Amino acid sequence: MKSLDEIEVGRKVRIVKILGGYGLVRRLVSLGLTIGVELFIINNQGPIIIKLGDSNIAIGKGIARKVLVEEII
Repeated sequence: MKSLDEIEVGRKVRIVKILGGYGLVRRLVSLGLTIGVELFIINNQGPIIIKLGDSNIAIGKGIARKVLVEEII
Protein backbone atom coordinates (compact mmCIF):
# COMPACT_ATOMS: atom_id res chain seq x y z
CA MET A 1 0.00 0.00 0.00
CA LYS A 2 1.30 3.43 -0.96
CA SER A 3 -0.01 6.95 -0.57
CA LEU A 4 -1.49 8.59 -3.65
CA ASP A 5 1.44 11.00 -4.02
CA GLU A 6 3.90 8.08 -4.36
CA ILE A 7 2.26 6.57 -7.45
CA GLU A 8 3.84 7.06 -10.88
CA VAL A 9 2.05 8.83 -13.71
CA GLY A 10 0.05 6.49 -15.93
CA ARG A 11 -0.81 3.99 -13.18
CA LYS A 12 -4.30 2.84 -12.25
CA VAL A 13 -5.02 2.49 -8.52
CA ARG A 14 -7.80 1.65 -6.08
CA ILE A 15 -8.38 3.59 -2.84
CA VAL A 16 -8.05 1.28 0.18
CA LYS A 17 -7.87 3.67 3.14
CA ILE A 18 -8.16 7.35 4.01
CA LEU A 19 -6.07 8.59 6.95
CA GLY A 20 -8.03 11.60 8.03
CA GLY A 21 -10.79 12.97 10.14
CA TYR A 22 -14.42 13.58 9.32
CA GLY A 23 -13.73 16.83 7.43
CA LEU A 24 -11.19 15.30 5.07
CA VAL A 25 -13.28 12.21 4.43
CA ARG A 26 -16.34 14.39 3.76
CA ARG A 27 -14.40 16.55 1.28
CA LEU A 28 -13.06 13.50 -0.59
CA VAL A 29 -16.51 11.87 -0.68
CA SER A 30 -17.93 15.07 -2.20
CA LEU A 31 -15.35 14.66 -5.00
CA GLY A 32 -16.33 11.02 -5.51
CA LEU A 33 -13.21 9.61 -3.83
CA THR A 34 -14.28 6.78 -1.55
CA ILE A 35 -12.79 3.45 -0.54
CA GLY A 36 -12.90 1.01 -3.45
CA VAL A 37 -12.92 3.66 -6.18
CA GLU A 38 -10.50 3.12 -9.06
CA LEU A 39 -8.68 6.08 -10.57
CA PHE A 40 -5.88 6.91 -13.00
CA ILE A 41 -2.87 9.12 -12.20
CA ILE A 42 -2.40 11.88 -14.79
CA ASN A 43 0.18 14.09 -13.03
CA ASN A 44 2.13 13.83 -9.77
CA GLN A 45 4.20 17.02 -9.96
CA GLY A 46 2.70 19.84 -7.91
CA PRO A 47 -0.93 19.01 -7.24
CA ILE A 48 -1.81 15.40 -7.99
CA ILE A 49 -4.17 15.21 -10.96
CA ILE A 50 -6.30 12.11 -11.22
CA LYS A 51 -8.89 10.90 -13.69
CA LEU A 52 -12.07 9.61 -12.12
CA GLY A 53 -14.64 8.57 -14.70
CA ASP A 54 -14.88 11.45 -17.18
CA SER A 55 -13.53 14.04 -14.74
CA ASN A 56 -10.04 15.23 -13.87
CA ILE A 57 -9.55 16.18 -10.22
CA ALA A 58 -6.60 18.05 -8.67
CA ILE A 59 -5.63 17.19 -5.09
CA GLY A 60 -2.90 18.84 -3.03
CA LYS A 61 0.07 16.72 -1.96
CA GLY A 62 -0.89 16.98 1.73
CA ILE A 63 -4.26 15.39 1.09
CA ALA A 64 -2.80 12.88 -1.37
CA ARG A 65 -0.43 11.62 1.36
CA LYS A 66 -3.47 10.66 3.44
CA VAL A 67 -5.08 8.56 0.69
CA LEU A 68 -3.69 5.02 0.67
CA VAL A 69 -4.02 3.07 -2.56
CA GLU A 70 -3.07 -0.21 -4.19
CA GLU A 71 -1.95 -0.47 -7.79
CA ILE A 72 -4.18 -2.34 -10.22
CA ILE A 73 -2.24 -4.48 -12.65
